Amino acid sequence: MSGVPVALPGSLNLNRRLSQWLAIHADGTVSVYTGKVELGQGILTVLVQIVAEELDIGVSRVRLVAASTGAGPHEGVTAGSMSVHDSGGALRQVCAEARAIYLLAAAGRLNLAPDATAKLEVNDGQISAGDGKVTSYWDLANDSLLDCEACGVAVPKPAGRAQFAAQRVDIPDKVMGHARFIQDMHLPGMLYGRVLHPPSPGAVLQPIELETINALPGVVTTLRDGSFLGVVADNEYAAVKALARLARLATWAEISALPDMNAMPDFLRSQPAETTVFAEKKGADAAAGARAFAAAYSRPFLAHASIGPSCAVALYQPSALQIWTHSQGIHNLRADLAVMFDIPADNIALQHVEGAGCYGHNGADDAASDAALLARAVPGRPVQLQWTREDELGCAPYGAAMAVDLKATVDASGRIATWQHDVWSTGHSMRPGRSKIPVLMAASLLEKGFEKQVAINMPTASGGGAERNSAPLYDFEQWRATSHRSLVMPLRTSSLRSLGAHCNVFAVESFMDEIAVSFQLDPLDFRLRHLSDPRALEVLNAVAEMSGWRNRAEKKAGGEGRGMGLAFARYKSTGAWCAAVALIDAGQELKVEKLWLAVDVGRVVNLDGVVNQIEGGAIQTVSWVLKEQVQFDRTRVLSNTWETYPILRFSEVPAVEVKVLDRPDQKSIGAGEPTHGPVAAAIANALADALGVRVRNMPLSTDNITQAALAEEIA
Repeated sequence: MSGVPVALPGSLNLNRRLSQWLAIHADGTVSVYTGKVELGQGILTVLVQIVAEELDIGVSRVRLVAASTGAGPHEGVTAGSMSVHDSGGALRQVCAEARAIYLLAAAGRLNLAPDATAKLEVNDGQISAGDGKVTSYWDLANDSLLDCEACGVAVPKPAGRAQFAAQRVDIPDKVMGHARFIQDMHLPGMLYGRVLHPPSPGAVLQPIELETINALPGVVTTLRDGSFLGVVADNEYAAVKALARLARLATWAEISALPDMNAMPDFLRSQPAETTVFAEKKGADAAAGARAFAAAYSRPFLAHASIGPSCAVALYQPSALQIWTHSQGIHNLRADLAVMFDIPADNIALQHVEGAGCYGHNGADDAASDAALLARAVPGRPVQLQWTREDELGCAPYGAAMAVDLKATVDASGRIATWQHDVWSTGHSMRPGRSKIPVLMAASLLEKGFEKQVAINMPTASGGGAERNSAPLYDFEQWRATSHRSLVMPLRTSSLRSLGAHCNVFAVESFMDEIAVSFQLDPLDFRLRHLSDPRALEVLNAVAEMSGWRNRAEKKAGGEGRGMGLAFARYKSTGAWCAAVALIDAGQELKVEKLWLAVDVGRVVNLDGVVNQIEGGAIQTVSWVLKEQVQFDRTRVLSNTWETYPILRFSEVPAVEVKVLDRPDQKSIGAGEPTHGPVAAAIANALADALGVRVRNMPLSTDNITQAALAEEIA
């Protein structure tokens, strides 16, 4: 024996004690602990279903305990479409081992030999022997039974034995308007806070007279610490009124240091950068006479644009801090708060409470630190801190602007021989807990503040950041993917759903179409000739059949300006496969009429949940591609309202048809992010099909379409 612990699935490998995950109670319920959090993606439902299936109990018996730093496993950040793999995989094994332990205990209770456990049957927690003897999990409930480490010996049920698909556990409260969100929290003695954030990057607060604010009805106190300025009141209305008065009184020294919004690709290429080869395949150079192709693509800064602005509740006691937050990574956030407040991490407790979905690093962590600073000014009283719409759109981290340059050579047979992918971008991650210096917005504003940090990219093992999906899946003889991470960050950037995959796949799949069209080849056939991955081939053929791709002239009938486009990717090159076809009408303005999507997410636990995730990701992508762009001048962000940062309206949502290719014999892989690149490229390819104009810069707005058309005329 080597003494090396057996490798366990998902997050169980680093959280090996069964009692960290599960508790069986005599009252007929099961408590389930997870480090993953609900962001509207339905993950809690999937975890409940996994537990119910493995233990053979009803869903109604499962009590899923929200993630906290005080109980349950440490599973890092809920991100990267890894929740089913990490937490689901862990819970499946935990429940298999718990079932085996309880069946052994049942055999002892029923005076059966230990090897008789295989003959015991479980029905909603009742354990029956063939001779009529009966006991149950509830009769045997004993916390000590699960106070042990997982051994990896128990085998979970085969996929084919799944008995049901659980209904969403979070939806009833949301539909009926019951208190579920952090904004609904009310603690005894709670106060209400607001923070006046700087109007622009680098703005410095000038001297301000706060006595008049403190004298306002309902105001408990104000707080100024460097350029951090906030107010605490005994009711929300008073806090809002005080914030408005603060905004009129405050003056700021601002600097005009932002780049030209309309020249971001050039700006990114011109900045000092950390250049690394993300991945490459060496092979023979292209033969003499091969045709060369080159094109450049880009996307702007994108906001999370959560419908509900960020919120947090904090309670400060001497040398102790308690926070309720909708952060995606409570343990990571605790690490930053410990440094920022100079409090031992063990003295900080964080509890997750649902908020608006964010799909990345939005303002939730910053709101938590804002709440903590205000709470420190009123020890012993909980403070609810609510961001405004302007805060959410103007202060939260953005998805990074990107520029992608592609080059390829194509031999005489019409096959791509060489491929070069270069991506310029700021980093795509500045989440808390990954640096010795706090990255929270308030940390750099304090009088004794911390140095501002520059966003990093995720490790290659996690799929990368800006370079995510830059390595081609196609069978090219020679290729290289290179990342140029800008060391200058004009606007604060961090994780936004799919990270760099959105723009990289947009570029790759647009470029594939451009090459195919130049050879007068069907874009589907052109892709198929460069692929050998059977699962990739299957999703492409599936979406072609769904959409009637081979007879697409019939789909496009009905007037000028209609087009269809196709695209494909495997998220992070290790996740889900997704192929998309878009039908668009660009007769008056660009409108996406329908999307067809074929996806392979491995083993499907909850089909409805997978379809919901795919539909949601696709619709979000339509909004990004058609409308969204952070607007700014040389000093300030200008798009801090819904009027200046429009998102897709319900009337503009396309019909979406999804086909899920179930793989019961494969591991489950995430469904949250594989659509964003393929849908973006499919829309761009459909636009080129409709108008004969190739738009390489997102969003595909009227202005960008017009500029692309003029550029083609000049060329």
